[in-house]
Amino acid sequence: MRDIGMIGAGYVGLVTGTCFAEMGHRVFVMDNNEEKIRVLKSGGVPIYEPGLEGMIKRNVEAGRLFFTSSLQEVVDNCEVIFIAVGTPPRDNGEADLSAVERVSAGIAKMMKGYKLIVEKSTVPVQTGKWIKRTVSMFNRNNVPFDVASNPEFLREGSAISDFLKPDRVVIGVETERASKILREIYEPLGAPIVETDIESAEIIKHASNSFLAMKISFVNALSVICERAGADIKKVTEGMGYDPRIGKLFLEAGVGFGGFCFPKDLRAFIRIAEKLGYDFGLLREVERINEEQKMRFVAKVREALWNVGGKKIAVWGLSFKPNTDDMRFAPSIDIINALLKEGAEIHAYDPIAMDNARRVFGDTIVYGEDKYSVLEGAYALCLITEWDEFKDVDLDRVMELMETPIVIDGRNVFDPAVMKDKGFYYVGVGRR
Repeated sequence: MRDIGMIGAGYVGLVTGTCFAEMGHRVFVMDNNEEKIRVLKSGGVPIYEPGLEGMIKRNVEAGRLFFTSSLQEVVDNCEVIFIAVGTPPRDNGEADLSAVERVSAGIAKMMKGYKLIVEKSTVPVQTGKWIKRTVSMFNRNNVPFDVASNPEFLREGSAISDFLKPDRVVIGVETERASKILREIYEPLGAPIVETDIESAEIIKHASNSFLAMKISFVNALSVICERAGADIKKVTEGMGYDPRIGKLFLEAGVGFGGFCFPKDLRAFIRIAEKLGYDFGLLREVERINEEQKMRFVAKVREALWNVGGKKIAVWGLSFKPNTDDMRFAPSIDIINALLKEGAEIHAYDPIAMDNARRVFGDTIVYGEDKYSVLEGAYALCLITEWDEFKDVDLDRVMELMETPIVIDGRNVFDPAVMKDKGFYYVGVGRR
């Protein structure tokens, strides 16, 4: 068992810290947002992630998980300190690393014995060098320390499973001591450990997310070709996915990717390449295709309705993906704002993300109590997020409630043949 500090109680820090406690380690999760810490200490959870609330409660009761707003408490109690603070994008796409710097300096001023400082936040390559430099500058007592990189690969909605059953653990280290500590921490998982230098570990995260984003944009561009050629993107990707060099994952056409990771990491990697003297034009195109795909969906709505202005449009799904309440960079935001600009009246429903959606849209849209309530009198239904509850619906009831039976399916949830047999005017993505 190790005493582990987790600086940052955001999505990555809270999930990772809780999972470390579940593995048997003693974990102190720290955040300077005292309201968030108050909520956690009182048994609340500030984010939605399936299974997280119960796991937090179990480990707090077992005396393995603690919450604090004191960095000093973490430094005094923990030999290993993970930095999982926010690294939001600046206007030029670069990551804002000011919080990483502040935490690094704070640790350096407070530490009295050896510390392993691990960057867990997604950061640009060579951040490890800056952390090491910062700690060295404020380490007035010459206390020994190491810096390491341990990128996270958690998917919202399945983060606990991703952590406890990973396909690999990446550690970037400079010393045998740091390697030994991190290997001991992760040993109970029984996962392959990829050990690299710090710079390589930092690039692995950005490269992985950018590659997956590229795969999504490729399929979305391919969906346009399928529509124009009369082909079916679902059949095309099925045929592609059997090739083990391609694989079946991330071959779903839709309205584009969102969330805080893919858009942010893609822009950051483009900027990282620029600063290193390389124009990563391929990734610029990935970004362009993703933005274009959202407006293609709006165009489908416009084409189906003829005139959008003054018409009620129902929206199913607001979060950027199922099983999360995260609205950051959600495709629904740009799509709904575009429809509002054209004068549409939007009635929307999401199983989990309604509260966060209200912070985004305010009172510019109407929020439904359930998936059927938003349909009454609607001229079109736009499906934007593929929650399971949207896959099993009473289509006859949908038909009865709507003013005109028009469905624009941004995730290809429904079978076109079934929808047409039911009498719907159905539009999918990359399908006839």
